[in-house]
Amino acid sequence: MVVDERIEVALSGNNDEVAELQQQLAEAHGIIAELRAWTGQLRGTETAALEAELRQLRSAVHQSRSEYSVLSSAEQQLRAEVDALRAQVVETREVALLQEVGSYEYAHPLDDALAYQDMLAALRQRIRNAARTDAVTCHVDWSGPTGEGRELARDMAKLMLRAYNIEADHAVRSVTPHTRDAVKTRLTTSRDTIARLGASLHITISANYHSLRLREIDLTADHLAKVADSRERAWAHRERLREDAKVAQEIARERARLAKERARYAGVVAKLAAIGDAEALARARKQLASVKEAIAGVEQRAANARAGYVYVVSNIGAFGPDVVKIGMTRRLDPMDRIRELGEDSVPFRFDTHALFFATDAVSLTTALHQRLAHKRVNLVNPRCEFFRATPAEVRDVLVELGEDHVLEYTDTAQAVEWRVSSRLRSGPAGAAVPAFPATADLATHGGARP
Repeated sequence: MVVDERIEVALSGNNDEVAELQQQLAEAHGIIAELRAWTGQLRGTETAALEAELRQLRSAVHQSRSEYSVLSSAEQQLRAEVDALRAQVVETREVALLQEVGSYEYAHPLDDALAYQDMLAALRQRIRNAARTDAVTCHVDWSGPTGEGRELARDMAKLMLRAYNIEADHAVRSVTPHTRDAVKTRLTTSRDTIARLGASLHITISANYHSLRLREIDLTADHLAKVADSRERAWAHRERLREDAKVAQEIARERARLAKERARYAGVVAKLAAIGDAEALARARKQLASVKEAIAGVEQRAANARAGYVYVVSNIGAFGPDVVKIGMTRRLDPMDRIRELGEDSVPFRFDTHALFFATDAVSLTTALHQRLAHKRVNLVNPRCEFFRATPAEVRDVLVELGEDHVLEYTDTAQAVEWRVSSRLRSGPAGAAVPAFPATADLATHGGARP
């Protein structure tokens, strides 16, 4: 009985614990159910949407890559077509061709323009002979019952040859030394076009005839270049003749003046010797000796064509602060030549940095030009004596050459006219004026010639 009571008490106590454990178990199941609900929600609709969106993006990327590949292929094809079209286009613009011009190379170097004329005459006779024989070829596979096919082919061949000759004649008339290659390329393109248009009748301009017409273009360009060079040389020769004529006139005037001086002093010496005035006679004889010495100097200048004055001048207003002209003159008064340089060809007068006499002025000037050859403004025409150098640089070269003729050298240019003009141009408001004007084209400028 007592045992049963104890069992009941123990069971009743265990029941309480069991109830508490059951309650905790129920709460745990609730939490698990809630977590499962959240997990299902996360793995449910939103995950499917994200996966669908990802698949859509992947599809869009794949489509974009396919479109890019197609566009790349199209771009390559277009570039190839553009390159092919550019190969067919011949540049004929004067400005573009002049920008690419280099030193002219003669295709047929001859001595003078007359030799080119003779060769051109012989070549054009060969062209006329070829035009009557094998200038153009054609072939037809059908002729018809009355031979109208052959007649049509001959007429078309004549028409094509006529079109080609018109283009070739225009090329010869319009060619210049700097457009020679472009004109030849254009004529070759015309020949290729004729071959393409006449393909059905197998019409082509023969290679021999085309070669003759191209040679005609070369000879014409060579002839024009030789004529231009001859004109330039003739101009330089006339300039030398004019300069020599001026020198001869100056020498003749100086001879006449000194002859009168010598005759006058000789008469004075004779009179003073007759009256016995020893002191006055000595002075007169000294003056007569000075006149005779001057006559000897003039005769020496007349006999020595290499003697003259070397000058170094600049013109800031026309060419900027770092450009000088180095030349020589045989004038008795060298300033006459320097004044001529600044009369009409440039807006301002030249400033003289050095002016000195040399018994071999030609060699000294040539040596200066050679030492400063890398500073030449015009690298094509050596008769243009302008150099991109400061007066101080030229002075240093003179010192290195060991010439002791330079009695005075001025580094700074006065440039009075330009400085006054700059100040007047600034006006009363004192507006800023550039340090120096834009440099002129020295290669074609009138003052750039010797």
